[in-house]
Amino acid sequence: MRAEVDGGPETGEPIRIEETRMWHITLTVAGRAVPPDDIRRALEQLAHDHPFLLAGRFAADHAEIRYWEEARDLQDAAALALRLWGEHRRSAGLPPWEIIGLEVVDRGTWQQRAKSPGAMPIVPGGVQPF
Repeated sequence: MRAEVDGGPETGEPIRIEETRMWHITLTVAGRAVPPDDIRRALEQLAHDHPFLLAGRFAADHAEIRYWEEARDLQDAAALALRLWGEHRRSAGLPPWEIIGLEVVDRGTWQQRAKSPGAMPIVPGGVQPF
């Protein structure tokens, strides 16, 4: 967890520490079809650029990425997730697709789901076709 300090001896204000939590993000994007090898390479580059990436699945016209984000609350985690695709579009060579889905859950919820019967296994760092 990261701590941020406001105030302190210089300002005479009390020190306030904000704790962050880990959030599991599933981001779904879609758009015009691109060659599958191009989207695979782009998602692999995104995984290299964004080390928290757990898994990526793709087809010619859509993709889903799953990763962990550290943020103070759900709103901050969602805001960061909504910027991810656009911010890495050029550096990773991602197609100009739009975000069509976003799920943000806390670590406890994700862990509970992972233990449930029929849970889909995730290969960490893997990029694979749907």
